[in-house]
Amino acid sequence: MELLSFASDYGFLSLISLAFFSFVAGFIDAVVGGGGLIQLPALLINLPNTNIPTLFGTNKIAALSGTSISAVQYSKKIKFNYKVLAVIAFWAAIASFLGAKTVSYINANTLKPLILVILILIAVYTFIKKDLGSIQTKKLKFNKMIIYGSLIGLIIGFYDGFFGPGTGSFLVLAFVVVFGFEFVEASAYSKVINCVTNIFALIVFIKLDNYILELAILMAICNITGNIVGTKMALKRGNTFVRTIFLVIVTLMILRYGYDIFMEIF
Repeated sequence: MELLSFASDYGFLSLISLAFFSFVAGFIDAVVGGGGLIQLPALLINLPNTNIPTLFGTNKIAALSGTSISAVQYSKKIKFNYKVLAVIAFWAAIASFLGAKTVSYINANTLKPLILVILILIAVYTFIKKDLGSIQTKKLKFNKMIIYGSLIGLIIGFYDGFFGPGTGSFLVLAFVVVFGFEFVEASAYSKVINCVTNIFALIVFIKLDNYILELAILMAICNITGNIVGTKMALKRGNTFVRTIFLVIVTLMILRYGYDIFMEIF
C-alpha cells in the first residue's frame, strides 16, 4: 500500500522518467562527469512545484550514491597520489560546504552567462587539441600539484555546492589540462573529489531538511546501476571513448545554458 501511495503522490510516469534519467545520468557521470546536466533538469521538469533547494538535496543524494560506487571501481584500476588527492579533497570539501550555504542568498541563474562562456572555450580547446587526454602530457612537481590542486578544489568545490551541474566535467578537464592526466585517470580523480563535494554539500541540505528521501532512494539505485555500467565501459574502451563522451556532454551543456539564457532574455 505504501508503494501505491508513493506512486500516486508523484505519478507513475514521473517516477519512471526519474528512474530512467537517473540511470543515464549515472552512466554519463561515471565516464566523464556531467550527470547533473540530465538528472537535475529531470527533477525540475517532473516536480515543478517543489522548491529548488529540496530538488538540489534530492539530486545530491542520488548523485553521491552513484559516484561513490564509481570511485571505488576506478580505485581498483587507477593508482592515486593519495597525498595530492587528500589536499584537493580538503579544500573542495570546505568550498562545497560554503557554496551550499550560499544557495539561499544568491540566485544561481546569475552564473549562467559566465558558465556558458567557459563551456564554449572548453569545447573549442578540447576539439582543437586532438591529443588532449590521450596520453599523460606532463609530470608536475609535488609542490605545484598541491598548489594547483588546492585552487581546483576551492573553485570547483564551491561551484558544486552552490550550483552543481557539470562539476564532474569541469574536474576532468582541470585534471587533464593542469595536471596533464589521461582522460581515464582524470575521471578517476574527479569521482573521488566529486564524492567529497557532494557529501559536504549534503550536510547543509540534510540539516535544512531539503530532500525527498523516497525519491532519492529510487534515483540512487538507478544512478548506481548507470555508474557501474559507465565505469566498466570507460575502463574497457579507454581515453578516446571518454574524450568523445566529454565533447558530447560539454556541447549539450552549452545548448542547455544557451537556451536558458535565451529564454530569460526573451
